[in-house]
Amino acid sequence: MVKTHGLTHIALAVKDPARSLAFYQRVLGVVPVYRDDNFVQAQTPGSRDVLVFERGRGAGKRGGVAHFGFRLTKPADIAEALVAIKAAGGKIRSTGEFIPGEPYVFFSDPDGYEVEIWYEIPTPVDPPARRAKAAPRRRISQRR
Repeated sequence: MVKTHGLTHIALAVKDPARSLAFYQRVLGVVPVYRDDNFVQAQTPGSRDVLVFERGRGAGKRGGVAHFGFRLTKPADIAEALVAIKAAGGKIRSTGEFIPGEPYVFFSDPDGYEVEIWYEIPTPVDPPARRAKAAPRRRISQRR
């Protein structure tokens, strides 16, 4: 099993990435972390969630989700992810690095959904690293 931060992003097909960014900035306070003319990646400060706005077909229509992704906790785990995807019957679409130190894999699940697993170097709006706290132990009463 690959350890991730959970489901952390969704990529939406949009007509105008800048317009979508402005909307979500106003609604959720997202901050752009990467952008070009056809693509904006934004995060909500203090979280690991990522909203991606990709210029493309299907904007605003049901089914307009381009892909969803899971962010790795360690970049070296991409190798384990590739093995797990293949073993589970997934089809690798592409793999590589966005920039040095940020490996990724895009793959298709059995229904054909495009999924991404990637590692991203922490951004300025990521939450600070947290130390795991032990859960308090609770006494379980036995009923008879």
